Amino acid sequence: MPKSTSTLSNRRAGSAFPDPRHASRHGLVAYGNELTPPLLIDAYSHGIFPWFDDDSQPVLWWSPDPRAVMAPADMHVSKSLRKKIRAGVFRVTADMAFAEVAAACAEPRANSAGTWITRRMLAAYEQLHDLGFAHSVETWIGKDLAGGLYGVSLGRMFFGESMFSRVPDASKVALAHLAAQLRAWDFNLIDCQIPTGHLASLGAREMPRRTFLELVAANRGCPDRRGRWILDDLAFRDAGPGTRGTRSGTREAR
Repeated sequence: MPKSTSTLSNRRAGSAFPDPRHASRHGLVAYGNELTPPLLIDAYSHGIFPWFDDDSQPVLWWSPDPRAVMAPADMHVSKSLRKKIRAGVFRVTADMAFAEVAAACAEPRANSAGTWITRRMLAAYEQLHDLGFAHSVETWIGKDLAGGLYGVSLGRMFFGESMFSRVPDASKVALAHLAAQLRAWDFNLIDCQIPTGHLASLGAREMPRRTFLELVAANRGCPDRRGRWILDDLAFRDAGPGTRGTRSGTREAR
């Protein structure tokens, strides 16, 4: 892990954070003790996100280079996944079970000894959800939560945080519906944060940090879509084959 050269006391005008353009390639921007909704909104609106794994340690703030991003129209939806979606295997909702989705994302994974989503993180994002900035998409089989994702919406960008599956393809279905809905709402970009092979298979691509930060700066002038989200039942159908259907992680876990 890179050593931090900046704390949150080293502030730029208009932001609590140092300029992320000057972060290391690994992306560490700053560290501090606060984790509040205003600070989270400040961070995301400047291309920065928190990532740490122990509530007893400082909060670490990151802006990696390159950044994993996905245009809503560029998600790869395989023929088999599209068939499963259209068959109604899953019921898909938004903002119906935010706390449950975030808690499920925090559960230990088979390939990981612990979790980076701490109790403090959960509490902070639940507050953001109550304020109308953080949102979840859920997939259900009957009354059982099968998968989902959550993230933060600012302007015309969605900043993905994590997703989970208890049933194969459940998180992919959630992401496909989110991408289609964001496309219908004229969102420009989904931030997937850390590049991974899994995210690349879904349509994410790498973007230089400087380019990403320029897009984030332009996004600060766009109005926010706050409050509870309701998915348009026709959004996925109307997205057609390009919430891409001709080719067959937001992170499955950081």
